[in-house]
Amino acid sequence: MARSKEFDEKAVLRKAMELFWEQGYEKTSMQDLVDHMGIHRRSIYDTFGDKRSLFLASLNHYEELIVNEMERIISSTSSIKQTIRDVFIFVLNSIEQYPKGCLSVNAAIELSLLDKEIGRIVTKMFNRTEDMFNNLIKRGQTSGELSKEIDSDNTSRFLHNNLVGIRVLIKTNYNKKELEGIITLALSVLD
Repeated sequence: MARSKEFDEKAVLRKAMELFWEQGYEKTSMQDLVDHMGIHRRSIYDTFGDKRSLFLASLNHYEELIVNEMERIISSTSSIKQTIRDVFIFVLNSIEQYPKGCLSVNAAIELSLLDKEIGRIVTKMFNRTEDMFNNLIKRGQTSGELSKEIDSDNTSRFLHNNLVGIRVLIKTNYNKKELEGIITLALSVLD
């Protein structure tokens, strides 16, 4: 008879995600995961598989977390410009609640050249963010809030590139005021 799990799978996955997010894949050992997740090594292997499989599950969990937050932001504001600004401000303020930076950006920098599957996953995540910006721009053009002269494809890639840049700069010594200045300048392409 199989034993029932004595832990909340989502809760321990979140702990793994946060540890990978904070330390990176290579620096995180299985013992680090055991200690941080608070479950036995055997339970990790039985539930998630090896370290790489756990990382992939963590990356998927991260995407789910971010997508849910982006959907909340998009549904709570009627102004397209304000919605896009709110996405950037969410990233800027996320350091109060999450590890600094972005798990998908970290994975892209650390692993995408070494692991083609992770490279594809991260690219898909990035494309999803670009699509979100593209859809918002098109909605703004339809409503008349944004100029029809704006190239939605290039602008969405530009905005995403700046969002990734903010996620990287958050990990450095830039202060919030400097980052807000960068955001304001980046968003000026919507004027």
